[in-house]
Formats: sequence, C-alpha cells, structure tokens
Amino acid sequence: MTTAFKIVDAQEWASARRIGAYAGSAVDLADGYVHLSAAGQLAETARRHYSGRDGLRLLEVDLERLDAVKWEPSRGGDLFPHQYGPLPVAAVLSDRPMSVSAEGVMTVGDPC
Repeated sequence: MTTAFKIVDAQEWASARRIGAYAGSAVDLADGYVHLSAAGQLAETARRHYSGRDGLRLLEVDLERLDAVKWEPSRGGDLFPHQYGPLPVAAVLSDRPMSVSAEGVMTVGDPC
C-alpha cells in the first residue's frame, strides 16, 4: 500500500501548509505520532472520531514520501499507519474538503 489518509481540521491544515508540515492534532501530539488510516479504515475512523463535524480536510498521503511510518495494531487488531514526526505537506497527494454527519457518514468534495 502506498497511500493512506488523514482527516484534519481545515484551519490546522491551512497553518500547516504555510509552514510546510503538519505536527498533528491534540490526540496525535498526545500519542506521539500522526494517526493515518488505510482506505478501508477511513469510514470507521471518520465515524468514531469526527461525527458531527464539518470544516475538515481529507488528505491523501504518499507513504513513500515519509521516512518514519510504522504499521501498528490498533482498533480490533488492525494495523494502522502511524507517522512518527510531522507530516510534510510535500507528502500530500490531494487535499479535499469533507464533513461527517452526526450519524458518521462522510461527505467528501472535489480536490483542491
């Protein structure tokens, strides 16, 4: 697998683009790595952690451009990609607006 996904707050992503890297959300910073999701894990991640939120961005990340990714067990024993260190803006292949309904259903817009 060469890509993974990250859901971020739109304002945090705008700041990250200006400085060239995304340090992570409060949860990422507390855990010591940037949480990423494989394609098949994305819908459940959105439902569990972002229900009822708008003003989000969905980032598609090229894992081959990262040098500190580890696949580690998490939810239900699934292996999730974790980036140890900031996520470089240059590793992001696409950046799309998104929201997650109160029921946990994702709506994703066109790439920017």
